[in-house]
Amino acid sequence: MPVSPTFPGVYIQEIPSGVRTITGVATSIAAFVGRAARGPVNTPTTITSFGDFERIFGGLWVLSRLGYAVRDFYQNGGTTAIIVRLAHSDAAKAAIPLPGGPPTLSAANEGAWGNALHAVVDSNVSADVATQFGLTAADLFNLTVRDFNTGVTETFRNLTVKDSPNRIDRVLDLQSTLVQSTGALTSVPTANAAPAAGKTIWTDPNANTAATPASGSDGGALVENDFDGPGLEAAKQGIYALYNTDIFNILCIPPYKAGDDVDTGLVGNAATLCETRRAMLLVDPPSTWTTVAQAQAGVTAVGTNSKNAALFFPRIKEADPLLNGALGTFVPCGVVAGIFARTDGQRGVWKAPAGLDATLVGVPDLALGMTDLENGLLNPHGINCLRSLPAAGRVVWGSRTLQGDDRLASEWKYIPVRRTALFLEESLYRGTQWAVFEPNDEPLWAQIRLNVGAFMQNLFRQGAFQGKTPAEAYFVKCDKETTTQNDINLGIVNVVVGFAPLKPAEFVIISIQQMAGQIAT
Repeated sequence: MPVSPTFPGVYIQEIPSGVRTITGVATSIAAFVGRAARGPVNTPTTITSFGDFERIFGGLWVLSRLGYAVRDFYQNGGTTAIIVRLAHSDAAKAAIPLPGGPPTLSAANEGAWGNALHAVVDSNVSADVATQFGLTAADLFNLTVRDFNTGVTETFRNLTVKDSPNRIDRVLDLQSTLVQSTGALTSVPTANAAPAAGKTIWTDPNANTAATPASGSDGGALVENDFDGPGLEAAKQGIYALYNTDIFNILCIPPYKAGDDVDTGLVGNAATLCETRRAMLLVDPPSTWTTVAQAQAGVTAVGTNSKNAALFFPRIKEADPLLNGALGTFVPCGVVAGIFARTDGQRGVWKAPAGLDATLVGVPDLALGMTDLENGLLNPHGINCLRSLPAAGRVVWGSRTLQGDDRLASEWKYIPVRRTALFLEESLYRGTQWAVFEPNDEPLWAQIRLNVGAFMQNLFRQGAFQGKTPAEAYFVKCDKETTTQNDINLGIVNVVVGFAPLKPAEFVIISIQQMAGQIAT
């Protein structure tokens, strides 16, 4: 702001430099949508380890493939995941009646896990707290809840049913991961009986209140409508619960149908969601693809050929801890998502997540072994093969999107090229928000060129683009040529950013020639 001098002396003013650093966004946050044994429903939950998944969502579960995909993600280098647990419409929360209630309790979320909840009410309260809230000691009670399956115990002291900060429904909503208050707040619960001699409140059934038997239910298997049915997008539920996330880069939908598959309609809607959110969808091969010929014939019927989707074949074989370590067949989306994350961290999003370094950790075998010639039948159709190679073991041996079919001649043929473009789009979208409502003239354009150019230059120095010089690798244009007077009148500023992507060396051709004998001279 200009200084207004009013007295003789020295005036100091700070002049903005115009530098607004653009930070690259994350590239390997994987979203997993499916069924779990426990945890919040239709609520995106961020985790950073498989231990988090076990604690919040119950870990591996025989009725769902979700846990296995998340396990594979972390075994193969994954860092951050977003879990969206879904439940069928007939799933129910367990009910826990309190003696002398209402109020009553219910499990925090749907599932049979809630049937293991027990609660204890006691009256060992603080008279000082009662006075603080204008209540009497008779208005207060303590509540302790235990999950008999996990041993997790929560204790809440000096609760009440009367209007105060310690009202039971308010406290449980904010602090409890096990239960919530239900029913009218009409009476103070009666304290449970003291445990018999030699027993504790948890070993004496008369000293605690158990959940109503079988009131909690996991419900039936998921169907397509649980993911993308009518009204779910408007309500931000199902796969559309991901609208409530800041960012995700990879979407995995493990099988949920009885045949261990995903509906093709859902695959198409998920691909559309990924295009909207600048993410990649990992499509798993149908369970009916047991031969190369079936894969070659069925690739056009997987539900999408989006530039933001990629398919990997065949399925993988892994040890199943729930079946005493027996080998089972699983979809590869979790493994591949982990390899995406591992490659991003080691080399960058512009490196193809394939090759001898892209090993499948924890995968002792593949559902189908392929020769080079069989691989050659699938690669031109945009099917990325998983191969068993001597010494290297199981690796990803393909890096094409579902627009990678040679007949489509798409500019988004390769996964790293598409993911680099998505990375640039999202980073520049977030990094130029400051320009909105700024005066649309040369000073603004110069600032945009400066900041976007600095971001692109940094990527060039990291080896993200082709070319030996910045001029060969990228350009940033924002001036009178890109923004006409009519654009200015309409409130539009146009920024054109171009980049020369690195494309993977998919075919390495070595020419060998026999040297003819030469006559000495």
